[in-house]
Amino acid sequence: MRPPPRTALGFLLLLLLPPAPDAARKLTPCQQCRALVDKFNQGMANTAKKNFGGGNTAWEEKTLSKYEFSEIRLLEILEGLCESSDFECNQMVEQQEERLEAWWLQLKKKYPDLFEWFCVQTLKVCCSPGTYGPDCSACQGGSKRPCSGNGHCNGDGSRQGDGSCQCHIGYQGPLCKDCVSSYFSSLRNETHNICTACDESCKTCSGPTNRDCLECEEGWARVEDTCLDVDECAAETPPCSETQYCENVNGSYTCEECDSTCVGCTGKGPAKCKECVSGYSKEDGQCADVDECSLAEKACKRKNENCYNTPGSFVCVCPEGFEETEDACVQTAQGEVPEENPAQPQPPSREDL
Repeated sequence: MRPPPRTALGFLLLLLLPPAPDAARKLTPCQQCRALVDKFNQGMANTAKKNFGGGNTAWEEKTLSKYEFSEIRLLEILEGLCESSDFECNQMVEQQEERLEAWWLQLKKKYPDLFEWFCVQTLKVCCSPGTYGPDCSACQGGSKRPCSGNGHCNGDGSRQGDGSCQCHIGYQGPLCKDCVSSYFSSLRNETHNICTACDESCKTCSGPTNRDCLECEEGWARVEDTCLDVDECAAETPPCSETQYCENVNGSYTCEECDSTCVGCTGKGPAKCKECVSGYSKEDGQCADVDECSLAEKACKRKNENCYNTPGSFVCVCPEGFEETEDACVQTAQGEVPEENPAQPQPPSREDL
């Protein structure tokens, strides 16, 4: 089969490439307008004290005060609004330059809030805070304190959304006035409700401590008037397997693997082994490797055979110049190179020991 043409491969690669970052971060019309106003306000701040050197203040105020409302200052602000590579920003400034100039020269005193005049009333791409949607309707709970101050109004400040409340952690209900089950109301009046987290031992509660639990959380049990942690590791039937040990944690437990030298264990490390695996024995209270090569009874039975200890075991190897047979290591004839035996083991390296 012939490989696909290069043009087809190129097209396939384009399909597999992730979308460009700019495409993923494209701003809504309201966000574009708000960003432009923020830069305009910053430009006003940057040019506020320009040409005032702090010398003859009376002369400066008389001679240079006109700069504050001048077209020169406006042009300086407009020139700093957009980066040269920001096409959408530059396009918006070009399209709206006359309106911005009209506000600067004629409407600024009457409408001091540029965002409200430009983005909300003139371009109609945003809404005032606390309102949402095409008609800038009031959010749930009212425009002054949307969602009772305990949540976010969907579409707040934009011409989008449905005005529903997305409650902050700990709050629930259409107006975010109520506490979820693991929180309690620490302060409540006709207009405000502050929800505070219960103690970790409580499923429901009336206060902040483990004595205020109305119902204990799973993994906790009521002892007199307090919810206390259940030690699952102390149960008559251990919750972990024979190759694991149990560690109690608040409200639960974890099963951890025993040390590799252990046959059963009560905790972490070789000192906590119940018994030792083959090739290890208890020494100073913990499982340590047995050096079979140093035992009184030889581990390697064949004549001339060398013994090498390994962790938990040992290997038997004929020395160099000796040939392996069934019951001995036999020295080869002088100058004779022994025939290679694939099954003959090689002495272990330092790294293996």
